[in-house]
Amino acid sequence: RENQLRPGGTDMGMTLTRKWCTTSEVLVHNYVNSELFCRVRCRPPDVVVFPRCVEEVSALAKICHQYQLPIIPFGTGTGLEGGVGALKGGVCFSLRNMDEVLDLHQEDFDVTVEPGVTRKALNSYLRGTGLWFPIDPGADASLCGMAATSASGTNAVRYGTMRENVLNLEVVLADGSVFHTAGRGRRPRKTSAGYNLTNLFVGSEGTLGILTKATLRLYGIPESMVSAVCSFPSVQAAVDSTVQILQTGVPIARIEFLDDVMIGACNRFNSLSYPVTPTLFLEFHGSSKSLEEQVSITEEITRENGGGDFAWAEDEEMRARLWKARHDAWYAAQALRPGCKAYSTDVCVPLSCLPQIIVETKEDLMRNHLTGPIAGHVGDGNFHCIMVLDPDDPDEVQRVHEFTERLARRALAMDGTCTGEHGVGLGKRTLLREELGPQAMEVMQRLKATLDPKNLMNPGKVL
Repeated sequence: RENQLRPGGTDMGMTLTRKWCTTSEVLVHNYVNSELFCRVRCRPPDVVVFPRCVEEVSALAKICHQYQLPIIPFGTGTGLEGGVGALKGGVCFSLRNMDEVLDLHQEDFDVTVEPGVTRKALNSYLRGTGLWFPIDPGADASLCGMAATSASGTNAVRYGTMRENVLNLEVVLADGSVFHTAGRGRRPRKTSAGYNLTNLFVGSEGTLGILTKATLRLYGIPESMVSAVCSFPSVQAAVDSTVQILQTGVPIARIEFLDDVMIGACNRFNSLSYPVTPTLFLEFHGSSKSLEEQVSITEEITRENGGGDFAWAEDEEMRARLWKARHDAWYAAQALRPGCKAYSTDVCVPLSCLPQIIVETKEDLMRNHLTGPIAGHVGDGNFHCIMVLDPDDPDEVQRVHEFTERLARRALAMDGTCTGEHGVGLGKRTLLREELGPQAMEVMQRLKATLDPKNLMNPGKVL
């Protein structure tokens, strides 16, 4: 088995060179666990391959299929639920060398990219076109990896998630066959033709196939953008403001919640001085005239709910500093306990349930003496607890594990989900079964068995 994928192996039907295949123990350990902190220890893959085109991905998949070698697709490794861990060893397909932007149709607002293209690289490529791709999970993740986990982020309240912004996918199945989920070259803005195979693979986390191309929806860059920070006396006041802003039809681009612990950590980490109370970070996109109306309505709503005056960030440098503070929340939280590790978990609930679940979660954290600042995409009902813990303290590790399960079940009890954007991966498989129920799980298992009967694609994840 090892000889088939060893550089220079004789039975592969192709010549592998060390330029795009490695069994180096040091290198393969870079492809073990992404960002997951969990109690399951994943072995590294037996080998990492670096294909340069879909034909090479297909050829390698056929070899893995023939010799029943597990296949683990790998983008940038920024996932948070252990989705790229090699539970059974096998072959890690690192797609970083497939990093071309293939087709840009400016007049149609769409683009096709290879799996190694990251969101920042795409937006850099688009500079000067008047277009951008707004889905922003924080990390500079690969776009096909974002599709595989149905990622979203701070802009989802205005622009949706990856699920709404992928028009077509090229997929290599477990047996090496290649197909396009919406038909080769198709890129309509909408369709009612046949089953929605594109959305079957968005969120599949590498368990059904390898995503080798993605056609994505683009947007015009707004004429103006302004950001603001507003402090509130309570979680309830901040969330009530959010709901009322959405109810009035304000097309808010970002509306992010930080609890008092999180804003305090961000202040210290980024040398800021915002009040240490529940806080909203907001951003407005549009023409200068429309922004005036959006801001006026929003300020009125926040004042009625006890919110303080807006602290404005109007120029690009100030806006970048504000959102860098939000995106650095992980590092700010980790800095609360130097020498410790951070682990982020997320849930999503209906908006009306958000105040209750956040209050109960903060009480749970204090009761169990845990450090877990809260930040969230409040416009979607999605929030994160960034758990900071000592991995060498078994008691604390156990308490964090039990807390994250209580948090997820609290969300399920409120008709929510155990994960709004991180995905299931390795860490939330049991919770997924509780969320979907036996019938839905059986349908998913049948789909998996049809597309991957040998269970080679990222085995042990999701199901």
